[in-house]
Amino acid sequence: MANNNEQLATFAGGCFWCMISPFEELPGIIRVVSGYTAGHVENPTYDQVCEGNTGHTEAVQITYDADVFPYSKLLDTYWQQVDPTDALGQFADRGDSYRPVIFYHTEEQRKLAEESKRALQESGRFDKPIVVTIEPAAPFYEAEDYHQDYHKTHPFRYKMYRKGSGRDQFIESHWKMDKNEDELRARLSPLQYEVTQNNGTEPPFRNEFWDHKEEGIYVDIVSGEPLFSSLDKYDSGCGWPSFTKPLAKPSVKEKTDTSHFMVRTEVRSASADSHLGHVFDDGPKDQGGLRYCINSAALRFVPASQLEDEGYGEYRSLFR
Repeated sequence: MANNNEQLATFAGGCFWCMISPFEELPGIIRVVSGYTAGHVENPTYDQVCEGNTGHTEAVQITYDADVFPYSKLLDTYWQQVDPTDALGQFADRGDSYRPVIFYHTEEQRKLAEESKRALQESGRFDKPIVVTIEPAAPFYEAEDYHQDYHKTHPFRYKMYRKGSGRDQFIESHWKMDKNEDELRARLSPLQYEVTQNNGTEPPFRNEFWDHKEEGIYVDIVSGEPLFSSLDKYDSGCGWPSFTKPLAKPSVKEKTDTSHFMVRTEVRSASADSHLGHVFDDGPKDQGGLRYCINSAALRFVPASQLEDEGYGEYRSLFR
């Protein structure tokens, strides 16, 4: 059955390879496509756009269910992917084809975009003016197949490109949660603090969620950012909560961990930088083969029935 509230959103934030993954796994997202827009050449090629004579900007166009994931939350995600103070390109990519733009499809989108831009400027997060332009949507031309889902078809090159461009470093430095140690010690239990702030590990089989089966999502105990779903939780027999995947890959980050004379992949939350656990490649093969082994002390559980009340309403559709 067709969705009655399918809408389009179009964002430009530099290289379109890097603008797909932050959106594609969010609830209510139906499709995310790389392409070109706002120029004067019909059906341009990548080479033509790179030459700079078409007027086009690299962008992504998102088809989404506005009843599940509102446009205001898409804007929140957008701002956290770009340098909003740089009008001449993004990170290592320079020129008009890489300029940051919010292209609105409706008057309501325009108003929300203007409000969010003003709020970001007034927040003081950046010490320079927010220069992202807000423009009416123009014809959008899908990019060549090679540029679609580049992060999946060329994962190693994509990862190196993001790192080399400076995008990841910028995002981490400007959107990392400001933490007050005294406040955290007062709010967290000693075990929660030890796990999340000092890379501790709780005992197996003697923790809150290792055999927890209720429907809902698990969020970072420090920041509240959504991390995992009960739909991806399974009993791995290890004595800690195990998941086949995070709710959205951008919500977690991975680092090489050489402690205890081992080489492992550590999992941390993206915004709060909380230590969560580790990821291993011995998970269910039919679900990707990964096992996210996570400390209960790093998590807070939000039941499916309380998602709307606690501000996570966009995830309610997962459990209907």
